Amino acid sequence: MDVEIILVLLFVVVLLVALANKLKLPYPILLVLAGLIISFVPAFPDVILKPELVFILFLPPIIQLSAFYTSARDFRANIRSISLLAVGLVLATMVAVALVAHALIKDLPWGAAFALGAIVGPTDSIAATSIAQRLGLPRRIVTVLEGESLLNDATALVAYRVAVAAVVTGTFSLLDAGGQFLLSSIGGIGLGIVLGLIVTPIFRRLNEDVPVYLTLTFLSGYGAYLLADALHFSGVLAVATIGIFYGQPRFNTMTPTLRIQGTAIWDIVVFVLNGLIFILVGLQLNDIVKQLPDGTSMEVVWYAILISLTLIVVRFIWVFAGTYLPRLPASVRARDPFPHWQHVVIVSWAGMRGGVSLATALALPFVLDNKAVFPQRSLIIFLTFCVILATLVLQGLTLPFLIKRLNVVDDGTSEREEHKARLKAAQAAQAQLTIIAQELDLSSAHMGKLMHHYEDRIRHYTALYHGELDADGEDHFAQFGKIEQQLLKAELDAVLQLRNDQVINDEILRRVQYDLDLEWLRLQDN
Repeated sequence: MDVEIILVLLFVVVLLVALANKLKLPYPILLVLAGLIISFVPAFPDVILKPELVFILFLPPIIQLSAFYTSARDFRANIRSISLLAVGLVLATMVAVALVAHALIKDLPWGAAFALGAIVGPTDSIAATSIAQRLGLPRRIVTVLEGESLLNDATALVAYRVAVAAVVTGTFSLLDAGGQFLLSSIGGIGLGIVLGLIVTPIFRRLNEDVPVYLTLTFLSGYGAYLLADALHFSGVLAVATIGIFYGQPRFNTMTPTLRIQGTAIWDIVVFVLNGLIFILVGLQLNDIVKQLPDGTSMEVVWYAILISLTLIVVRFIWVFAGTYLPRLPASVRARDPFPHWQHVVIVSWAGMRGGVSLATALALPFVLDNKAVFPQRSLIIFLTFCVILATLVLQGLTLPFLIKRLNVVDDGTSEREEHKARLKAAQAAQAQLTIIAQELDLSSAHMGKLMHHYEDRIRHYTALYHGELDADGEDHFAQFGKIEQQLLKAELDAVLQLRNDQVINDEILRRVQYDLDLEWLRLQDN
């Protein structure tokens, strides 16, 4: 792609995401539709999405950041549900789609049908979770959806390779396929852990050098993916593992400065990659339609509709069965009760597909070992695009309505834990302040001010944690925070005026602004 095209697409992405936020729409849907429309604009050049661009450039940072933010505790608590979706559902979907596609499409061999099933099997790692987080779903649902999308690409890509190899070579062994799946999965996880242990000591030595440290975090994700791929391990699992590894407190070597700057940089990079990949998916339709054989009838649209319905039905059956059947024994229900059926419906409906599926379809080889063309390659790519479009638009647009209709709301777990954490932090600071007061000869005025500050915080967070804060108390605390922000604004204006009057230079301005900005962020978090 030309630099000019990339810049134009980035500008379009920014405008459309801003519009999506205003309209309260999931931005992946708007970007795909926009890309689809742009693809038919005669003056706009053809933009071809290369599979290696998705797998090597886009995928590692997106997976790594998602894994970094994954709660290891919540992930372990929901490992059964996540595994059933990320492994079991992908394989079940692959089989179901293969059966339907083989029955519908003439001259589609079983290997190619299974390849199609593997291509459309995994859900998108962005679409469902971005909607779930925006709509304030219970944390358990968000954890399950994030965990599924984090791991299911690994299952799908291994199954895809096995299916494609069967088509290309004309041979298939279930034993070899199972062994390859286990080797790829275990190897990817092991490689991620080993690389994390190797790189962590280097991070510790570089945590005062912010640009170098952050660049190394990006390179470690790319390196994990490329090395795993070279060893025929799962690159997705290697990157996911190293991301989770970095997120653990005993291995996280970030300083406060690194956390603040790193979060901003990573969020921007992943935002750009996410936006580009969705608009690039939409841009492929025109080229995909051109590749269809001449004389292709509307029958292929019915193929796409039936395969999309197959995905939706299989997901509903699997999610409901996987949710309730394991909990039938009373001993299991005592530890893990039946969830609300409304929650199960939401997880069942959140099955949007995305850019990885299309990139996988585009990566299909053109010819087999016997020099014959890959069977129905163009049709498989077209069906994949239709599935992405159908699930994103149909499920993505209706998911917010369904959530509202079923009255599924945030259970407040995250909010209560946050209040508890802030309360315990304030109590720890107050206890430490008492020790410091005994050790040092501080003036009563200074000690009184600090004590009063933490007493106010403790009272506030205690009331929030126990749900006892009345409206007047909340308004008082919020008003006090607004006053503090106004005072900070006055400080910032005063420093800026000094710079404009040439009393201080720009470097001094930025130093003072940085400290005041950090204080502003603290007030916003509170």
